[in-house]
Amino acid sequence: MFAGPRGGLAAVSTALLAMSRRLEVRDVLRTIVVSARELLDAEYAALGVPDDHGGFAQFVVDGITEEQWRRIGPLPRQHGILAAMLHQDGPERLADVRKDPRFEGWPAAHPEMSDFLGQPVRDGEETLGALFLANKRRPGGFTEEDEELLALLAQHAAIALTNARLYERSRELTIAEERSRLAHELHDAVAQKLFSLRLTAQAAAALVDRDPARAKGELQQIAALAAQAADELRAAVTELRPAALDEDGLVATLRDQVHVLDRAHTAHVTFTCDGVRALPATQEEALLRVAQEALHNALRHSGGDRVEVTLARRAAGAVLTVTDNGSGFSPSSIRAAGRHLGLVSMRDRASGAGGRLTVHSEPGTGTTIEMEVPGG
Repeated sequence: MFAGPRGGLAAVSTALLAMSRRLEVRDVLRTIVVSARELLDAEYAALGVPDDHGGFAQFVVDGITEEQWRRIGPLPRQHGILAAMLHQDGPERLADVRKDPRFEGWPAAHPEMSDFLGQPVRDGEETLGALFLANKRRPGGFTEEDEELLALLAQHAAIALTNARLYERSRELTIAEERSRLAHELHDAVAQKLFSLRLTAQAAAALVDRDPARAKGELQQIAALAAQAADELRAAVTELRPAALDEDGLVATLRDQVHVLDRAHTAHVTFTCDGVRALPATQEEALLRVAQEALHNALRHSGGDRVEVTLARRAAGAVLTVTDNGSGFSPSSIRAAGRHLGLVSMRDRASGAGGRLTVHSEPGTGTTIEMEVPGG
């Protein structure tokens, strides 16, 4: 099966690392199946994730071509040897699966299979799926050592699959939170603009015959309100973009978000980065959230036409700077402005990540938000 003990250990290590690096459930399932087939030198491998209706929510195969898979037809049901693997604790090794009393036959287009090795994938009492292998390439069929290796793979597969499910659920929660925030944004900003737009349109309609000059002024006001509503809507939608820290890292995520904001707003938004390496996850998330809040303030409240975002290395850590050329505010009013501009939450995020936040602003000279973190 392997080129010596050291080669075997390396192959197992590579397979386990590949499982742990995947974040999407479908990718994890595919990696498990491919790894199992290659490690155990089998012709075919499959992994089925059961649903609650007697079928499989997902069924991933390796060793079968796309054309063969199409000709086989619908996904299998939970019956025969497949059902047995979902309801037992240990492995099942058969010299010829076709001679087992639980074998109920496969579709005519299904490849011929003989020797069989199956293993449930379990997380405690929950069965996450069942892993199947067929047709050992070397004579003699599957061995006791193959059983042990498949059991090891199944244990790590359960961990990887559970982590992937948790990751996908956390992303779903993040999307739900963003939708809730967007609903508030739409209600607080766009809805109010649209309400004003409707009232102004009604007033203009009433004045068209009686006072055309005033009606013209009302129509100009309608155009201004419509433009403001469009700006508010663009801002709310672009902020809905989820952070991709896990996949892309802080620098790429910030660059992408700044690019989107630059296209969505009339203000020119730029991003520069100078030598920043990967930071601890808590610090990267805090920096991203502070950058988003500071950008939101600059684009919605400052009135400036230029916003600059920089991320620079400082000792072992980094410093984030968001600067606008807007109206600014007096340091004496910073306490009152703090709640309006989210400065309190930004300071909390900075301190929670072991960093600090400073604010520089003067009336007519714009605002600079700076956050420094120590690194790790």
